[in-house]
Amino acid sequence: MAQDDLQKHLDNAMYGTPRLKPEEQQKYMGTFRERCYLTMTIGQMKDEENKKHFLSEAAAHPDATVLLNGAIDMALQANYIKTINEQHISFTVINDFVTNTPDSLGLILTAKEAVNIDIIDIEQKYPKTAPTEKKDAPKKSFWRNLFN
Repeated sequence: MAQDDLQKHLDNAMYGTPRLKPEEQQKYMGTFRERCYLTMTIGQMKDEENKKHFLSEAAAHPDATVLLNGAIDMALQANYIKTINEQHISFTVINDFVTNTPDSLGLILTAKEAVNIDIIDIEQKYPKTAPTEKKDAPKKSFWRNLFN
């Protein structure tokens, strides 16, 4: 039994403590998907309407923490940090295992415990409404005009 404990200790020292769901934690910047209220990709963070929806979601969850991708453009990051500080929301900039592609997550509104929300993507949670177009009456074809 002592040999197993020694091997476990050596493995932890060499490789680090084993993590639960490492792929999920890497995607969600060190947290679990079940703890997320809202996620935004870097591309979605550039839209002002999404920023307004993020602020309303953050106001609905005052105990939440924001995780920011440390690899995003500094101007965009500074803009969100300023906004987050004005709203007195706690945040953490994550620099481990993050990338700067438009599809990678740039911002996550997260809880300390599991909240299990089904839809966490901002554009699925708050779909954009397209302006309604006035539909004209269908035009009559040449043959219909000819025989009427």
